[in-house]
Amino acid sequence: MPEVPLDFPRAWVEFDDPADPDQRLRCDLTWLCSYWACIFGSGCRGIYADRPDDGCCTLGAHFSDADDEARVARFVPRLTAADWQFRDVGRADGWTEVDADGERKTAVHEGACIFLNRPGFAGGPGCALHAWALRKDRHPLRTKPDVCWQLPVRRLYRDVSRSDGSTYTEVTITEYDRRGWGEGGHDLDWYCSGNTDAHHSAEPVYVSYAAELKEMIGPAAYDLLARHCSDFIASRRRLVVHPADGAGKQSRAGRATGRPNRRIVG
Repeated sequence: MPEVPLDFPRAWVEFDDPADPDQRLRCDLTWLCSYWACIFGSGCRGIYADRPDDGCCTLGAHFSDADDEARVARFVPRLTAADWQFRDVGRADGWTEVDADGERKTAVHEGACIFLNRPGFAGGPGCALHAWALRKDRHPLRTKPDVCWQLPVRRLYRDVSRSDGSTYTEVTITEYDRRGWGEGGHDLDWYCSGNTDAHHSAEPVYVSYAAELKEMIGPAAYDLLARHCSDFIASRRRLVVHPADGAGKQSRAGRATGRPNRRIVG
């Protein structure tokens, strides 16, 4: 089924961060209460048609900052040859690179992220860092670059000035749609967040992504968010649903794939 249009009505909730009086959360209820789930390996066609097995890992992952890269670097030496298909290459040539804009990222090897194990690898396809974390009973958000474990949830920051002269930081939590990739996002051959094929989860995003959301906004803010999301779903006035949900709801019960915290992606 096709992707839905990028612009459609959304419902939002705003509330003060209970852990930070200078911060206010602005959260996209329409996205967080949608039934999206990662379908890597079970219907994902990849962001480029000529590389359908890559998922969204074709371009490698940009690090959010030096701490992000340093965190990943602590786990890379722990990957064995059984975990990581390109371990020898990564050790010999390095597993990072700098893009044309001078930004640091994971290296691309043979057309995709160097940590992406390809189909046929004995250890299984998918992100080597993700799979290692699952085998060690850790959450993959501890081992992967920030952008990889956050996608397709997007966190944005904005400084806001009120008319009385006071200020606060607005933290927006929303869907990481095509536009999150910049201008090139419109050129992706396929993308999951607004695609009806990926909206068949057994759980809404705020539940299946609980660990990620707690990491992004903190446990106290997440508890408030979860309450708002639960009320939004339960409300008879819930009119602003994600259109990809609406198109797929008849088959969702029979095709539930709500396992995003166990997904193997880059």
